Amino acid sequence: MKFHTFSGGTPAEALKRAQQECGENALVISTKQIRKKTISSSALYEVVVAIEEESTPPRVEKVESLKPRGGEDVLFSLSEAAKQISQIAQATSEPSLSQGIKVSEKSVPSEELGDIKNEINKLADKIKLIQEMFWEEKAPIRNHLAIPSEFSEIYKLAKISGMGEDHLENIMNLTLEHMPGRMKNSSETIKRYFQVLLRKLIPVRVEAEVQKGNKRVMMFVGPTGVGKTTTIAKLAARYSYIQEKRSKVGIITLDTYRIGAVEQLFAYAKMMRLPIEDVVDPNDFNNALSSLSHCDVILIDTVGSSQYDKEKLVKLNKFLQNSQLQIDVNLVLSAGCKLEDLKEIYKNFSFLDIDTLIFTKFDETKAFGTIFSLIYDTDKPVSYFSIGQEVPDDIVPASSDFLVECILEGFEKKRGNDGNTGK
Repeated sequence: MKFHTFSGGTPAEALKRAQQECGENALVISTKQIRKKTISSSALYEVVVAIEEESTPPRVEKVESLKPRGGEDVLFSLSEAAKQISQIAQATSEPSLSQGIKVSEKSVPSEELGDIKNEINKLADKIKLIQEMFWEEKAPIRNHLAIPSEFSEIYKLAKISGMGEDHLENIMNLTLEHMPGRMKNSSETIKRYFQVLLRKLIPVRVEAEVQKGNKRVMMFVGPTGVGKTTTIAKLAARYSYIQEKRSKVGIITLDTYRIGAVEQLFAYAKMMRLPIEDVVDPNDFNNALSSLSHCDVILIDTVGSSQYDKEKLVKLNKFLQNSQLQIDVNLVLSAGCKLEDLKEIYKNFSFLDIDTLIFTKFDETKAFGTIFSLIYDTDKPVSYFSIGQEVPDDIVPASSDFLVECILEGFEKKRGNDGNTGK
């Protein structure tokens, strides 16, 4: 076996030179930094590789992710590759049906199984080492956040989810601080711990049964086009027909600006045989509430308003100030909205004393980390998720489990696994 040494300004550069000279079958023996970066000189890294002189080890299919490319993508690919290799190695030592590959002791001699396992383990070690090199190289991008390379998979998933950078850094530091040391060497245990931590950081308003004599009045506010009217229709059906304990539901609409929205809500109310009142002036608001005094639940639709339209927001606040009843204010937001826009919307609606958040249009986005970041910033509980277009089915009571799975696994994958997104 021959040993060769290569150097470069980064670990990736040194690895690339080794790969060009010795091919992909060379085994990485060690890597180290031999000179730190200074004002007058750049950093220098050294990679030592070994090549078999006489025999060539069985070649495993070429791994494209060993080539230097987008750093976080490389780390994610390497993590996935290492996981698959680990599964294959386990299959060679314990003959079973694993990932669709059947290994039989009768068809493969035990000594050959041992050789195959050794080669796979070497490749797994090589991938892990390369993963650590890339992780170290990308540290400046993570503000030198000192976390092990085993965290690369969960870091990638959280980052592409749209979670705010400052929140991701805080969560990573919390994970490192409280996670038992024995769990930090496995990407799977890291992911499970990370999920548990995220769930604990998401406040949820648990849906409770409506008690007799304890009237529930809910107002829905938010920007135009987020689906307030459809959300009200779904909840009206849920409270009056779907829940085991049915409630008497009434509807009030303050959205007299959009003829289409008023007609739509009246059509839903007629279909479900629910009383509905329309109100234009804040002084008439209490009359509408009184006319629905026999209802257990009153749902109030409001005009969609830009967060910058102060005139509409001030008028909306007058309805709340004139009310003789306690009103639960629900800010309805689109799950597909950018984090900065969500923050701006919340900031400008917050003077209405928001009680809970409702997120709609789960089926129209793939980035759910923005939802987590807004909840994390505001510490406001979330009450419902609207997950599709169908009335009344596509709405579910919020749960931290559901949101965390969407963040790390994706909404489409969750829908495929559950068969029904509401479960």
